[in-house]
Amino acid sequence: MKRMERFKVSMKRTVWFALPPVHSYPSRKEWERACWRKLLKSKNLIALLVTNNERRNLVMRAAVTERINAGKRYRQIAEELWLSPQTISSIRKALRENTYRSYRERGKTERKKRVYSPDTVSRKKLHGRPVRTKYGIVYLP
Repeated sequence: MKRMERFKVSMKRTVWFALPPVHSYPSRKEWERACWRKLLKSKNLIALLVTNNERRNLVMRAAVTERINAGKRYRQIAEELWLSPQTISSIRKALRENTYRSYRERGKTERKKRVYSPDTVSRKKLHGRPVRTKYGIVYLP
């Protein structure tokens, strides 16, 4: 009997807060912004929804932002927080653009295309079968 009572007690739902309905906003983006504002007000819910790794990432981004605004160099920030220059650079770009985009997202449009130099010197076509020797590859007829 006691087991059943405990089970019923644990089945009670706790409502942290209610998100606004989607249909009351003209666009999905505006609804997301309203939900985000509500999430920020509720500290307990953020603690439940965010994993340790995500929490660490948020703290590191905030720390990098603070150090960039203080005028520290990339190398100093990287040594102090154990982050790659690529991560610091992406956070700096996020500060400039007022939005964070991951390296993967930016890579689709912004990453530089590799430029290969034109092969001006034509190589002589080697004939025969290649044989590896201690002197290098030798082509035998």
